[in-house]
Amino acid sequence: MTDFQHIIKDAPRPGVSRITLNRPDSRNALNNQLRTEIYSTLESNDQDPDVKVTVIRGAGKAFCAGYDLKANNRQDQPFHTAPGDGNWARHVVDGFFRVWDLAKPVIAQVHGYCLAGGTELATSCDLVYVAEDAKIGYPVVRSMSPPDNQFFPHLLGLRNAMEMMLTGDAISGVEAAEQGFANRAFPLEDLESNVLDIASRVAKVPTDLQQMNKRAVHRQMELMGVRAAIRSGTEIQALAFHTKSTQAHFKELAAGLTDALSSRDEKFGDYRTENKQD
Repeated sequence: MTDFQHIIKDAPRPGVSRITLNRPDSRNALNNQLRTEIYSTLESNDQDPDVKVTVIRGAGKAFCAGYDLKANNRQDQPFHTAPGDGNWARHVVDGFFRVWDLAKPVIAQVHGYCLAGGTELATSCDLVYVAEDAKIGYPVVRSMSPPDNQFFPHLLGLRNAMEMMLTGDAISGVEAAEQGFANRAFPLEDLESNVLDIASRVAKVPTDLQQMNKRAVHRQMELMGVRAAIRSGTEIQALAFHTKSTQAHFKELAAGLTDALSSRDEKFGDYRTENKQD
């Protein structure tokens, strides 16, 4: 795929490919066309000897505000996942592991909002660097379900993950680095240059060795049960869709997306209702 609707691909440094999510008017919300372009580019880069590492970032004011709730995300999915109850969560997790299992490293460059599906895209990457004032969270837990991809306990630990799941509150980029979601946080104006410097260092290691380095870390995590735990979490997410609260929220979403999300968050005074903006 070379003709893109929703991403920009460039090569800012030798050996470094960069994907820019390019739906700034929707804060780079993930529809299936955008997801298809991300996965196809990553898989193409994995086979390109000139590419050593890929950086993913977002255009505009946010990295990614989550999945596009205005789109029918059950149609034209970028790859097949077995149908039936829980298809969406299982499909999302399949995508997570498609990135996890690539030979070449992938780096997330996060600024602004990184919410819900945006957190899932970021955490599928091997390295995550964030702006200090980024906002990382999963507000969906307030009205719909637990995460599709339940990586939070593995990255943040029991207490931090539990607080995020029980409140839906966001953490800052600084907190994300402190708690284990991200490698490091930088001032926004320094984020891009630092990410590219790190990507250039990663690119200096030969790919045949780098894929072993990446796999070695993942295998240790898998022996501790991460892959099985994340997959088992999709069943809880699917079960949540049958609750009365979730069914009621689906009706609110159908009546009007903006009003439904504002209603969800206004009692907390954050996200789109913070300072009555957006």
